[in-house]
Amino acid sequence: MPATLSLDQARRIALAAQGLEKGRPTGPVTARTVGRTFARLQLVQIDSVNVLVRSHFLPFYSRLGNYDRDILQRMSGSHPRRMLEYWAHEASYIRPEHYQDLLLWQKRAWVGASRLDPELRNDVSAKILATLARSRPLTASELTARIGHVEERQTDNWGWNWNAVKRVLEHLFEEGLVSAASRTGQFERRYTLTSKVLPSDVPAARERDPAAALHRLTDAAAQAHGIGSIRCFADYFRTPVKATALAVEDLVAQGRLEPVTVEGWGRQVFRHVDSVLPRRASGRALLSPFDSLVFERRRLSELFGFHYRIEIYTPEPKRRFGYYVLPFLLRDRMVGRVDLKADRAGGRLLVRSAFAEPDAPPDTAFELAAELKLMGQWLGLLDVEVGPAGDLAAPLARELARP
Repeated sequence: MPATLSLDQARRIALAAQGLEKGRPTGPVTARTVGRTFARLQLVQIDSVNVLVRSHFLPFYSRLGNYDRDILQRMSGSHPRRMLEYWAHEASYIRPEHYQDLLLWQKRAWVGASRLDPELRNDVSAKILATLARSRPLTASELTARIGHVEERQTDNWGWNWNAVKRVLEHLFEEGLVSAASRTGQFERRYTLTSKVLPSDVPAARERDPAAALHRLTDAAAQAHGIGSIRCFADYFRTPVKATALAVEDLVAQGRLEPVTVEGWGRQVFRHVDSVLPRRASGRALLSPFDSLVFERRRLSELFGFHYRIEIYTPEPKRRFGYYVLPFLLRDRMVGRVDLKADRAGGRLLVRSAFAEPDAPPDTAFELAAELKLMGQWLGLLDVEVGPAGDLAAPLARELARP
């Protein structure tokens, strides 16, 4: 008979798995602390939107508070690498030990050069690989100039109007032959051969068993969830649901996963053997729209009763809450959401809207004000300015105005 958990217990298990169940460290945040957090999350999604701060920096702030972002730059650019860039949930920083397993299961051919003429693709590939073998890391535009490639630009905007060099680079990236050595200030990848950045104990060749690789990825996804459904685990690294279901069966047989029943959660769910159930949750965090806790929207709704959609691509008149809206987690509930923007020139953190959830506790505005002040310090934006939009805006502005 599967163990039965309350929804409150399931929430606390999920928060503990993600490192969000308690307050942040009180002392300085070290590189080791950041590394432990990354190991817990398994991956951090990358996104180019920079209206507040690059999205991969936010999950570490949510869990650790005021930390030095240069730590992440070193982790993704040091030797040996502690973070590698590859396709996972989406474009992500991943743990190096997952790289070869993901090569076996990520199929993103549509991103690159699958529609290019094979002769052109092979010719450009050979030139790119030869150039990167003897050069420093290069952007797509630098490589285009270095190999002397010239072409008429496409008029259908396919592939974001990428030229053949960029499309072939993405093909080689998906194949595991080239990797991102770093990013420019404009967030362009600097490409290099994967063999130059892959840690020596992680072979680049596709020599592992696909089933065993999927077991490892599913186990890692289940650890990061603590508790979840097959679809939750498959969504984390974007692995096929049916194949993930078979991996879950094997992990149950091995004692790595335990089937459980959660009151009010109408799906078959599993708890990871390494998960913990805190007696209470005492954390507080603003979460990136791309935070791993909110990846799977159905799970978010079932666990927290929180309906969330990113409205970046919604026309402004049709947006309900705003452009770059961060959920606000308080203890074990999602209690509000705020649309934030960094005014870097003016040194201000702009709160363009603030909304409370229907069951938000009385201290929501007080706690959110403290959270926004901390975020402002982290970003070097010492003034927090609240606009009028949203039912939480007025009480939030009053709290921020207190001495």
